[in-house]
Parts: sequence; C-alpha cells; structure tokens
Amino acid sequence: MASTSGPASGRRTGGRRSSDLSGGPAPDRRTRLLTLAVAASVAVAFADSSVVVLALPDLYSAFRTSIVGVSWVITAYNLVVCAVAFSLAPLARKLHARALAGAGLVLFVAGSVGCASSWSLVALVAFRCLQGLGGALLLAAALPILAGLAGDAARGTRAWILAGTLGAAVGPALGGVLTQLADWRAIFAFQAPVAASALVATFDHRVRALQRGGTPGSGAARGSAAAGIALALIFAALVGALFLAVLLVITVWQRQPVAGALIVSVLPLAAVCARRLAAGLDGRAEIAGGTLLLAAGLASLALLPAVSDALVAVSLAFCGLGLGLSVPPLTRAAMGAAAAPLRSGAVSVGARHLGLVVSLALIAPLLSAALDRAGERALLAGTRVIMDGNVDLVNKVPIALQLRDEFLDTPTGEVPDLAKPFDERGARTDARLRALRDRLLGTLRGSITRGFRSSFALSALFALATVLPAATLRRGEGA
Repeated sequence: MASTSGPASGRRTGGRRSSDLSGGPAPDRRTRLLTLAVAASVAVAFADSSVVVLALPDLYSAFRTSIVGVSWVITAYNLVVCAVAFSLAPLARKLHARALAGAGLVLFVAGSVGCASSWSLVALVAFRCLQGLGGALLLAAALPILAGLAGDAARGTRAWILAGTLGAAVGPALGGVLTQLADWRAIFAFQAPVAASALVATFDHRVRALQRGGTPGSGAARGSAAAGIALALIFAALVGALFLAVLLVITVWQRQPVAGALIVSVLPLAAVCARRLAAGLDGRAEIAGGTLLLAAGLASLALLPAVSDALVAVSLAFCGLGLGLSVPPLTRAAMGAAAAPLRSGAVSVGARHLGLVVSLALIAPLLSAALDRAGERALLAGTRVIMDGNVDLVNKVPIALQLRDEFLDTPTGEVPDLAKPFDERGARTDARLRALRDRLLGTLRGSITRGFRSSFALSALFALATVLPAATLRRGEGA
C-alpha cells in the first residue's frame, strides 16, 4: 500500500482532511467498481442489524410467534457478530484479510439464501446466526481490503466508516421497501448478490499482497477504550431510532411498510447531511453535538403528544444528524493510530454490536411490561369511548366485550387488532360505527404510544451517557 498511516492520521487542514490533500493517482474504473462492491457489502452487513424491523408484522403472521420469539431474528444476528468480532481482535496479527473476507462473504451469502428460504422461525434464527458469523468476518476484513484497493489506509478507512454509517441508518427503510414490493423473504434475497459481488475484490493483486493483520509491517493498534465505550453507547441509544420508532409506526400505528419506510428514510438522509455540518468542526465537537442531537431526537419520541407521522419524522431527523456527526469521529478514535486495520475493524464492529445487544436485552422486557400496563389503560379508555359513542346499544356492548377479549387473547408484548371488533360489526358500511372506530383507534393508539415512553427515555439516557467516555478523549482524537 502507498501508506500505512493509521485511521486517525487524517487531521483537518483548513476545513479538509490532510489526507485528502496527499494527492496520488485517481482510481481507475476497475478500482472504483471493486471498492463500491466491497463498500456495498459492508453497508448491507451493517444494515442487517435492523433491516427486518419493518417486516416484523409479516414475520408474526408467517410463523405465528410472539414478539419475544420474533425478536430473536434481530438479536441472533447482532449477538453473533458481537461475539465473533471480539474473538477476532486478539488473533488479528495472525490472520489474512483476504482469506477472512472470502470466508465471510461465502458464509454471509449462504446465510442470506438460507434466510430467504426459511420454513420455520427456528430455521430463520439459525440462518441469521450463520449470517452473523459471515458478517463479522466480512466487516473486520473489509477495512484492510478497502485500504489496499485505495492504496491509502486513511482513504480506505473513510470508505469503511461511510458505508457502515449509511448501512446502519438505511436498514429499516430498505427492509420496508423490499417487504412492500414482495415480502420479507425479499430482504435476504436482495442481500445475497450484493455480498457475492464483493468476492471479486478478493482476487485483486493488491488484496492478495496484504500480509497478516491486513497491512505490511502492522503494529498492534490499541485504539481508544473510551472511544469504544462511547461507540457502544451510541449504538445502544440507536435502538430507539432503529427499532422502537419503527415498531411504533408499523405495529401500533399500523402504517404500511412503504409508508413506514418513507418516515424512517429521514434518518439516513439526515445522516448524510450531517457530514456537511461537520466540515468546520473538530472530532470532539462532532461527538458532543451528535450526542446531544441524538438524545434530543429520542427524548422527543418519548414525549410525543399525539399520533403524528410528521413529529416522528422530525425526531428521526435529529437522530440521523446525531448519528452522522458522532459515529465517524468515534469510529476513527476507537481504531487508534497504529496500522493494524484488521484488529481495528474487529474492535469497532464488536463495540457497535455490543451496544445493540445490551440495549435490546434491556429494552425488550421494559417495553413488554410497559405495553401490558398501557393495554390495561387503553382498555378502560376505549370502553368509555364506546359507551359514550353515538351507536346503538346492541352494537356497543358486543364491541366492548370483543375488544376486551382481543386485549386478553393477545400474547404478552404484542399489540391487539383494535379495528377487528368494529369491522366485524359492519364499520365499513355504517358511517356512525366507522366514526366511533376511528375515534377509539385514536384513543387506544395514543395510550399504547405512551407505553413506549420509558423505552425511548432509556435510549436517550444511553445517548447522554456517551458524554462521559467521550469527554476523556484528547483534543484531536477522532479528527
């Protein structure tokens, strides 16, 4: 490689990274295509952390499972990526990036095909674990491979960070669009050829020349423990934006996947815009500003005054700005300055997914308990709405009783079908009954929406907690 400077070596000079000023030959068409293929595979592997969230209602019905059961489709992938990535870190100096990437891509493709053809929830979770194994190997090895293709460590690191940030942000929206256009299986069918295309890069002469550890003469990159902790906390907070907000819009408000995708698409768009805002800031200012914006977006989701797509979109825009500002400098700081990209990639991947796994483990039971309490309050409020409604008593009592049964029969942590009792009594043709249904749905959805408050608040606290380890970073780290 032309340079073995570390990931954090690109200092700002006059509003630009000094590594941008280093010159060097412009990449040819083959190099650009190979870089794009590897970066796309990185984005897809990071997106897999949350890509199935908008498809959760389809998974409920396909496998007749509970929210706890279907949550393993998400948790299994993140847990395996976290465990494997941290296991790779101490072995990085003995491993070849090319072999690791090739194995990771093959396993990821096989896992994707298996997920797309899964016949049961157990099979889907098993193939998600296989995907996670391949994803961890791919994500760790892609960093030195991108550096080798670029001929410069700093340039390769920027491509890896950008792909990872956008992949994590775009995951839910991508999954929603694919689910609406086909079904949930399309999510995994789409991933397989994207990852397979990156295999071509492993045969490039620059990749074959990489030595153990990912680069010639690599030293042990210690990185920054504080930055790694901060990165884990940021991704723990992002559970609120990547998972809770999507569940709220799709499961509670019952928006179609494409509509949900449009709402959550502001997250990646804002993350892209954030990089322009970061042009005149140093690393610590980016982290501080991003952390506060992410916390503000999550706090506003916790305090939603009404069912409003627009308010969720604005809140997610703040979250996206926070993601785009904080994650790149934290990732650079976590990687450290020494030229050991394979280890750096493994540590960064492990920290991100550790935050996701811990947050999911804490938030899932909290949300489930809160939804149970919210359901009880919603049932009482709904009964009052029905009794005060302008419909015949012959309809009021059966609807109220059936509504009660819907709440009692719905598994713990899931949201009942609130419109069913009305539709079965003729709400589609009876204007008064339809008006009562819509009023009741608004009341019940508002009550259940408030049940998400404690989980959003915990996510916001994770974001604010990032300030503590981030404050220990020295000036210039992450710049």
